[in-house]
Amino acid sequence: MALGEAYLQQAIAAPHTKRHQATRVVHYQAQRQGLTLCDAFAFQGPITIIANACASGSNAIGHAWEIVKHGRVERVLTGGYDALCQLTFAGFSSLQALSPTASRPFDARRDGLSLGEGAAVLTLESLDCARRRKAEILGEIIGYAAATDTHHLTQPHPEGQAAFVVMTDACACAGISPANVDYVNAHGTGTPLNDLTEAMAINRWAGERALTLPVSSTKAGIGHLLGAAGAAEAVVCLMALREQWLPPQQGMDAPDSICQFQIVREPTDAVVNVALSNSFGFGGGNATLIFRRWS
Repeated sequence: MALGEAYLQQAIAAPHTKRHQATRVVHYQAQRQGLTLCDAFAFQGPITIIANACASGSNAIGHAWEIVKHGRVERVLTGGYDALCQLTFAGFSSLQALSPTASRPFDARRDGLSLGEGAAVLTLESLDCARRRKAEILGEIIGYAAATDTHHLTQPHPEGQAAFVVMTDACACAGISPANVDYVNAHGTGTPLNDLTEAMAINRWAGERALTLPVSSTKAGIGHLLGAAGAAEAVVCLMALREQWLPPQQGMDAPDSICQFQIVREPTDAVVNVALSNSFGFGGGNATLIFRRWS
């Protein structure tokens, strides 16, 4: 979007000057960044661009896992990235979704999200491929699910129905129950509606486990990375599995009473063998990834 802004600004300022405009048009194409990576590292194979709002990073990882799992490829580079620009800020401002103070996911006085920017990229590969090249295995993906919430373009279902479905389906895919999940990295944007419906979905999905289930939203510390959020939070889950600790959530004053689960507010040593990550996007894209510690 930043390239689009630069294109428009030059077109308005100097409508008869075409210098650099052709380059901007080429780089504005979604596949250009992937092609540049392929050229730089001599990668081969198809490029798939997944643009599914804030679920994009998780969807990309989930799709990559499925094609490796089914033997279509041995190795995939996958992840998400997003950069801030004026159009992004204007869009979230028009939706009245930005916090005028600070993002406080699941807090009783939360008032919106804070934007960030970043990127996260993972190499997914078959176990045989990893062993052949003596790779350090950071973790294992054991479950993935995606669903579409058709309730509203920008608002989730009031009971978090799609969020409940993806968590349930991801567990079924992994062959585990909520009792086996040691940590949940919530989507947790800090907006009134998202956190309410996600909390309801987690409560329903986890059942009795909710009372002792550690949950946190790392968006309170790094902001909402939009298309990169799911990928960055996947890396957070891998860090938790590898280092055996619970990622804390900043800015929590008083948890919303709807939260039956435990909000992680300080870095805490813990046994973390299975971590679940939620990503929900505007337009109804919902995704859940489940990671297991490698041993």
